[in-house]
Amino acid sequence: MPHNVEIPDYVIERIMAKRGRLHVFDKFDPKKTALVVIDMQNFFVAEVETARSICPNINKLAAHLRDTGGTVAWVLMSLADELGGPSKWPIYHDYFFTPEKMEAHKDNLTEGAEGQKLYPDLSPEDGDIITNKMRFSAFIQGSSDLDEQLRARGIENVLIAGTVTNFCCETSARDAMMLGYRVVMVSDANAARYDEDHIVGLTTVWQSFGDVRSMDDCIGDLLVSD
Repeated sequence: MPHNVEIPDYVIERIMAKRGRLHVFDKFDPKKTALVVIDMQNFFVAEVETARSICPNINKLAAHLRDTGGTVAWVLMSLADELGGPSKWPIYHDYFFTPEKMEAHKDNLTEGAEGQKLYPDLSPEDGDIITNKMRFSAFIQGSSDLDEQLRARGIENVLIAGTVTNFCCETSARDAMMLGYRVVMVSDANAARYDEDHIVGLTTVWQSFGDVRSMDDCIGDLLVSD
């Protein structure tokens, strides 16, 4: 089931008071825009039921961007190089999991493991970026090479999709904005475990880090070629 997205009135009031309008980005040139899809991997999608429901929207938005000269990037969490090997993120695994949960989390997100692979309902194509990360954010220094790959393609705008909204997606959106990208969270192409978590992630970004728009709004209004 997709999320029931209803942004609280107090958030809308705060956005309007601060920015004077709901959306600060009127148009994105598709050729300078990337759809960044975060952690849509077998392991995470199995845990987050709503993640399965956003696959059609992600595919549709990805196809539109390719057709208009944009970039699609699939970012996968990878936390060990080989099964049973050391964690690439020891402080997270050592302190925030029981030993059993840590091993299961690390093993499922080991490079090449079934859980680490992209969910099969998604449709990557030749020319897309496929890269790994080893932190919540795809943009924090040392996590991945995504920033370098996007800059090499002349990307200035980022659409964030994937799971979960209020962890890796939100964190990636924040850091992308910090690095100078113009950011939009796609409301119906992100997923979290609960509606409340989803809304928290969207509203945090909307208040200070970017805009929030639907998939149809991105295709029909935001992405406009010169």
